[in-house]
Amino acid sequence: MRPASRLAALLLALLSAAVPAQRPDALPSWNEGPAKRAILDFLRRATDEAGPGFIPRPERIAVFDNDGTLWSEKPVAQGVFVLERLKAKVAEDPSLRARPEVKAALEGDLAYFERHGPEAVPQLLALTEQGLTDEQYEAQVRQFLRTAKHPTLHVPYTATVYAPMLELLELLRGSGFQTWIVTGGGADFVRAFSRQVYGVPPEQVIGSSLKKELRTQGGRSVVVRTGELLVLDDKAQKPVNISLRVGQRPALAAGNERSGGDVDMLGYARGRKGTSLQLLIDHDDAEREFSYAEPDGASLAAARAQGFTVVSMKRDWHTVYPAGVRAVGGSGGAEPAR
Repeated sequence: MRPASRLAALLLALLSAAVPAQRPDALPSWNEGPAKRAILDFLRRATDEAGPGFIPRPERIAVFDNDGTLWSEKPVAQGVFVLERLKAKVAEDPSLRARPEVKAALEGDLAYFERHGPEAVPQLLALTEQGLTDEQYEAQVRQFLRTAKHPTLHVPYTATVYAPMLELLELLRGSGFQTWIVTGGGADFVRAFSRQVYGVPPEQVIGSSLKKELRTQGGRSVVVRTGELLVLDDKAQKPVNISLRVGQRPALAAGNERSGGDVDMLGYARGRKGTSLQLLIDHDDAEREFSYAEPDGASLAAARAQGFTVVSMKRDWHTVYPAGVRAVGGSGGAEPAR
């Protein structure tokens, strides 16, 4: 190498060393703003061993609602699944149509479920799940997820996950956090895909469930569903189940506005001594997702009163869905990219 070339190479090396390397954006689907800053500041404080906000690794627990927090809930995927199973049951036994909860479900009578939901929904679950083993139920869910398409996004339901939340889950795990799902939906429904879609193992999913019992089938022990509700994992029951399963308050909790079902979970995390963060997803983006709100605004009011960080889909998310799903302006939905 000529002296001039060696000198040029040396200067280039020195200049490269003098310029600090740019850290890749860990949350590229998030816009710069208060929500993203709150997340990054929380993680900085939680992992700074010399700082007052340090969280020891055993206490790094993050909990997430599922429907409307990690993926779209218009419609609720499990509701579509139950309706499909219900139609199959009615085809086998048409007399089931006489049951009021079945009639209401088949006719899309939402008013009926607003009045009788706490009783009617478990009845439908019992009708469609009773007698199934864990393996049989998981096979049904996976078959549904392989074939069913979202009615307006026209992609599999597992493609309706929120890209910003997938990034957050990954960032948290990279910072030593356990990530848990605490859903009002069925625990076993979510367990059928939680690892593949979210990177959350089935044992870290908490949710609603029917009672189960041990039976012997063909000389083999199996666990089957009964027709009785064990737990409805919603509202105040979420913190109770977190206490039972996790054994400590989470440092981070994320839920969404729709029914007020996540406020108690976020408040429970807020009560943790030390560093904590609560995220409330606000569905305010009709162009890229769906725009809806609670009639009484209870969740947003709780966020203001308790200091939760409100995440606006419209302002805080640069991207809503993963690559391959694009927005359809003004339709409140999306479709696969072509």
